Amino acid sequence: MAPIASPRELMRAMFDAAVAAADPSRTLAAHLPPLPPAGRIVVVGAGKAAAAMARALESAWEVALDRLEGTVVTRYGHALPCRRIEVLEAAHPVPDAAGLAATERLLSRVAGLTSDDLVLVLLSGGGSALLAAPVAGMGLADEQVLARALLACGADIGEINCVRKHLSRVKGGRLALACSPARVITLAISDVPGDELTVIASGPTVADPTTVGDARRVLARYGITEPRAAIEALAAPGSETPKPGDPALARTSARLVARPQQSLEAAAAVARAAGWQPLILGDSLEGEAREAARVLAGIALQVARHGQPVAGPCALISGGETTVTVRGGGRGGRNVEFQLALALALRGMPGVHALAADTDGIDGAGPAAGALVSPDTLARAQAAGLDAQASLAANDAHRFFETLGDALACGPTHTNVNDFRVILVDAPYR
Repeated sequence: MAPIASPRELMRAMFDAAVAAADPSRTLAAHLPPLPPAGRIVVVGAGKAAAAMARALESAWEVALDRLEGTVVTRYGHALPCRRIEVLEAAHPVPDAAGLAATERLLSRVAGLTSDDLVLVLLSGGGSALLAAPVAGMGLADEQVLARALLACGADIGEINCVRKHLSRVKGGRLALACSPARVITLAISDVPGDELTVIASGPTVADPTTVGDARRVLARYGITEPRAAIEALAAPGSETPKPGDPALARTSARLVARPQQSLEAAAAVARAAGWQPLILGDSLEGEAREAARVLAGIALQVARHGQPVAGPCALISGGETTVTVRGGGRGGRNVEFQLALALALRGMPGVHALAADTDGIDGAGPAAGALVSPDTLARAQAAGLDAQASLAANDAHRFFETLGDALACGPTHTNVNDFRVILVDAPYR
């Protein structure tokens, strides 16, 4: 690696290392089962990394390429060419007609299988929105209304996916049921706190520990009363998902091929090699982005002022998935909102720089992955006529950082291990 000349270059190198550690071309092959001696090999999948996972699978099983068939769906702009596996694109985070058609295509791929067949299911973050197959009584428009309400209310990913699972014909273990009696092996890249397979892409191939009652309570907790079709579907008989111990899932198994902690460790190694002491604060930080920013700012200030819990120069590294309750007219984006709140809390503290970005390359509805903060962020904003506090109140951090030239734009990375954050503290403590 070339010498790193600035905090910004170091933070970008750390982000790149975190993304590379979750690249399916590096991680997937080691988790593949032995090639089955007979039967069909059907590949289906969904998520922002689905195309990259499919291509890595084709490369790893080159000798059996003519035996592979299947379909995966990924977000618009995240497709990669594959030789045998069909790659479709659809909308994220609100499903669209293309996602509905792609999910029906996936279901047709696994219809009529036998016990000699193998289904490989490739899952990554974003799969919940891309797998659009509403239950009877609901249409695509209902699913879209519900998705927007859940995304805007501040619910965490577990709560959102609990609702999704009980209103889908594929989520919450139901895709595995559609594959029966074939053997089903899921290969997943985790984008959720705790690496819960039941939450990744809403767990389409694993038993669901949540209940329809849990789903109803989530909607009640956040005051979501529309669409009525969803409320009625959750009250209908047969809306429960398959539960742990269900014999219909006896021939299913799942493996994690990449997880956030691995990416944080890769970033820590880059910091260490550059002479900065890394401290990983956790891979599962949740809560409102602006509140998480205040907490991490407090830790950074403690380091800068008192050399605790680690002395600078240090790199405070964290992952997880925060949330944004959208109240203003901005585009949201949990990483840029985190960064704007962090800048306000740090108040220009000398020697403190930060980067926060989504490892999939897209933060919320904005074009950037995230943003960078430096000690002069607020001063430059004021000179540019930007009101940082008003921008935060309006959930308009994307525009704020774009105006400053501090947006981190990298395009789709073809993987997704959730958010990556680093705060560099080089301030001498007194």
